[in-house]
Amino acid sequence: MEAQHRTVSGTLHMEISDKAETEKTTTHFTGDFFRRNNMDVITFKEKNDDLLIKNLITIHEDKVSIKRSGDITMHQKFHVNQKTENVFKHPHVNIQMETYTQKLGYQAPTGNDQGKLTIAFTVKLNGQDERNHQLTLLIKEDPK
Repeated sequence: MEAQHRTVSGTLHMEISDKAETEKTTTHFTGDFFRRNNMDVITFKEKNDDLLIKNLITIHEDKVSIKRSGDITMHQKFHVNQKTENVFKHPHVNIQMETYTQKLGYQAPTGNDQGKLTIAFTVKLNGQDERNHQLTLLIKEDPK
């Protein structure tokens, strides 16, 4: 089956909380959406503090992968009720990440209806106390 391609715009919301505080970030982007067989792929670039980062999000029915490359590299994998590990590489430091996925939800974008990916997970950085994360990705097909 040939891949379907569409240009999309989106918003990535990340909420990170521990016992004491909550930090929230929002990234707006324009990118590409591909569908092939039972897999959706979203790609976009972001510029953050003078760093250029390419994002590749691969969505399967039961798992999600977020791969970042460029000035920052990371390959974070999400499988419900499983722990995964990866290394977050920043120009000034490498950080060991341990991710445990609690919930995963996905609704693909269709026509005029926006798509939504939600992931609830915890992360331990370099063995420190875990923090709760809530990722929400909203995507909408750009009008032609």
